[in-house]
Formats: sequence, C-alpha cells, structure tokens
Amino acid sequence: MVLTTMERINYQHLFYFWNVVREESITRACEKLHLAQPTISGQLAVFEQAVGEKLFYKNGRKLVLTDTGRIVFHYADEIFSLGRELSNTLKGRPSGGPLRLIVGVADALPKLVVYRLIEPAFRLPEPVQILCYEDKAERLLAEISLQNVDLVLSDAPLTPNSEAKAFNHLLGECAVTVFGTSQLAAVYRPDFPRSLTGAPFLLPTGNTALRRSLDQWFDAEGINPKIQAEIEDSALIKTFGSGGAGLFVAPTPVESEIQRQYDVEIIGRIDAVQERFYAITARRKLKHPAVTAILDHAREKLF
Repeated sequence: MVLTTMERINYQHLFYFWNVVREESITRACEKLHLAQPTISGQLAVFEQAVGEKLFYKNGRKLVLTDTGRIVFHYADEIFSLGRELSNTLKGRPSGGPLRLIVGVADALPKLVVYRLIEPAFRLPEPVQILCYEDKAERLLAEISLQNVDLVLSDAPLTPNSEAKAFNHLLGECAVTVFGTSQLAAVYRPDFPRSLTGAPFLLPTGNTALRRSLDQWFDAEGINPKIQAEIEDSALIKTFGSGGAGLFVAPTPVESEIQRQYDVEIIGRIDAVQERFYAITARRKLKHPAVTAILDHAREKLF
C-alpha cells in the first residue's frame, strides 16, 4: 500500500471509511454521522485516491473490502479504539469496552480441545470478548499475515517455506483414545489393538496431521481397519460414532467429556500416536493477556 498524494493520513477520511465498514453501507453511515451521501461518497473517493489503491469493490449492492481495505480497516479500528480509551482516561474513568480476542481455529481440531484451550481467557480479571472463526489452516494463516486474527489454533505448525510471517508456539501433545458405542466396545475392546483389524473406522481426512499419524501406526502394527468414512469435521466424526457407524479416535485428555457427551465407551488408548496442538501468532513476543493465558494454561495444566 502506497500513499501517493499525501505524506500523512487524513484522519477525517479514515473516520468516514471506518464508519462505512462498521455500518456495512454508505447509507447507514450517513444516517449515523448525519451527513449527506454525496459527502461521504466523495470523501471515500478522495481517500482511495490518496491511498493509491481501491478499498472496496461491489458485489451486487454490497460493498466488499479489498485486501488493502481490510488492512486499512484493521488499523483504523485500533486507532479509533485507542482514541476512545484516551478520551475515557482523560475523563477520569476506565474504558468500558471488553478486551477483544480474535481466534482462528483450524477445522481439523477437536472442538472439546478448542474449548479447553480458549477457556482460560474467560477467567481473566478483565472482561474478554472472543471472536472465533473456523476455516482451513492455510486461509487462517493468510488472515494472520494481514493481522486480522490474534491467534490461530492448529494441529500442525507453520512450515519454514510458508509465505505467512508468523511464529509457532507448541501448546502440547497427547495420546489418542479409540471410542465406540457399547455394542462395538463389546466386540473390539477384547484383544485391543489386534482386534482393530477389520473394525469399522471413522477417520479424519488425509490432509490432517492426525490421519497421517494413524496411517503410520496402522502400517507399523500391521492393522488393516475397514474405513467406513473419512470425515473432515471432528465433531461430525463423533456424531457418526455415537450413532454406531464406526470407531473413532479423539485426544485422551478429553475422553471423559467425549464419553459423557456422545454416550460412547473407551475401546483402548494408542500412546504411540501423539496429537500436537500449536498456537500461531503474528509476533514472537506475546503481549495480548488472553493469548498469554491460553498458552500458559495449555503448557502447565492441559497437556
């Protein structure tokens, strides 16, 4: 992004832009600011010209932010949030707004583990508002490069050849447990793990670290399960499993919650398969108190 015609940002233009994004339309922004639509439209055009790149594109009647627009909005949000805090401080009262934490969750992660990881943020002395998004890890890493998320939780680290400028923090690792309904447990619990040959299995898809580890373990042990389904979403695997469609695996630290929520039993534990969990942040040095709480709790207590 290059500021082509001005050395310093016109904060009035930035303020109009920020309000249009927050209100999701020029019309609603005009109503909020008590300004005529040509005024804001004209100021936005001047701001885009000053920035040197388009900030919006039209999708039907909807204004959609470009990549540059998202970057500008992120900084505008921080600028005007700090302005409100300054105003409140000068008035002799603390900011009333909660601390905000934006978390991206890789869709392969078990939802119970995600909750256990994020839960310490709710117990901070200051209130925290959490925005949680689930998506493919690759797309979430692109978001963290644009500083649109504070933290990405993933089952795999950022690779050295990744274009994302971010840092890995290993939260911990754990074994996995095999679960099934009581009917399946009666058949496959005896002689575990040899009994797993021919057993109906619900497995994560091949693009996940857990699936690769399981495949390696099956090969090393000479076990050939019957793959009933390959399912990307971890919660959906458990739902299928609770209906008796097959056996499934999940992290050992949350096995009691899985038994209770899905009415399944433990078939056995696979200590040789370790599932790892990572926090990926845009900065190596952590400053966000909620991010620090999440990492400390995971390392000291959860795993």
